[in-house]
Amino acid sequence: MSGEAPRTSLYAVKVTIGQEKAVVEMLADRAATEGIPITAILSAAELKGYIIIESPTPHHVDELIRGMRHVRGRVQGVVDYAEVDRYLQARPAVEGLAVGTIVEIIAGPFKGMQAKVMNVDKVKEEVTIEILEASYTLPITVHADYVRPIKGVSP
Repeated sequence: MSGEAPRTSLYAVKVTIGQEKAVVEMLADRAATEGIPITAILSAAELKGYIIIESPTPHHVDELIRGMRHVRGRVQGVVDYAEVDRYLQARPAVEGLAVGTIVEIIAGPFKGMQAKVMNVDKVKEEVTIEILEASYTLPITVHADYVRPIKGVSP
């Protein structure tokens, strides 16, 4: 050995949509307990139904996913690092939110309700929303991570 780190590649694994995070946790546990050389596992919100695993060889990935629940199989070939790079860049939480945007609340006591964005504070990464299903208008300020855009700016 020359002291150089082993070369790794990225491999895509198809999983049940909605189970990406659970599969990542199960695979990370298995890799640790069985000593399978996995460098990283990525589950990006934009990659529905897929996770990315970094490993020295595809055989290690196959060994890791064998018999796992919600895993549909490894996609043939390797994934280019440039393709994955865009999922690793942090974006501001308020990106894509503007006054008038219809959003779904995804966390907190109003989870599952729809609301309309009334104000966007880019510095604090907060949005002021009005819940559409409420019988009266009540402006609520929440962190932008708590909402997900459904429709663009309404007329």
